[in-house]
Order: sequence, then C-alpha cells, then structure tokens
Amino acid sequence: MHPVYANEPYPGHPGDPGGVQHTVVNVPIEPTKDYLVWSLCSFVYANFCCLGLGALIYSVRARDRKALGDQNGAQRHASSARIFNIVAVVLTSLTVFIYVVVVIAVSERRYNN
Repeated sequence: MHPVYANEPYPGHPGDPGGVQHTVVNVPIEPTKDYLVWSLCSFVYANFCCLGLGALIYSVRARDRKALGDQNGAQRHASSARIFNIVAVVLTSLTVFIYVVVVIAVSERRYNN
C-alpha cells in the first residue's frame, strides 16, 4: 500500500486516470396523448356502431389517469381510444364509400334505361 498524498487522486475517483466516471442523463418522458379531440370528432362525425362513444370514454379515462399521475393506466386507455378511433373512422369511411358507389351505380342505371 502506498501513501496517499493531498494532491494525488484516490483510485476510482473522478480525476483518476484509471477510475470510472458515471454520467446521469435525465430523459424527459413525453406525456401520454389522450386523443380527446379525435375522439370527439369520431363521436360526432364517425360514430359507427357507437365506436366513437367508446373512443370518447377511453379518452376521458386516459386524461383522468394522466391527471392522477398513473402513466401506465393513461397509456393503456389512450391505446384503447386510438384503436376505437381508427376502427370507427375506417368503418364509417367504408360505409360512405359504398353508399356513394351504390348511388352512382343506381343513378347510372336509371339514366341508361
């Protein structure tokens, strides 16, 4: 064991060439999206089989969980709201598309006769 002098760094301490330095990086967590605006639009405009209502309910639950600090619960409800919104918009879009195609086909058939 060698003597320790005041100017000499201890082994394993910062400044020691053989020591390990640790760096702590704080990464801010992005707040969970609650999709409330999308759910309101789905509820008003794309409420196919009440899927817009389900999306709205899960969005409000996600916002409540986020306000309480429960990030896992907020993310779970937000994910459900997102799925409900996607399904509602896709089914409503398909319904409108099929309706337009049928109306065009019927009107073309009447015009040709």
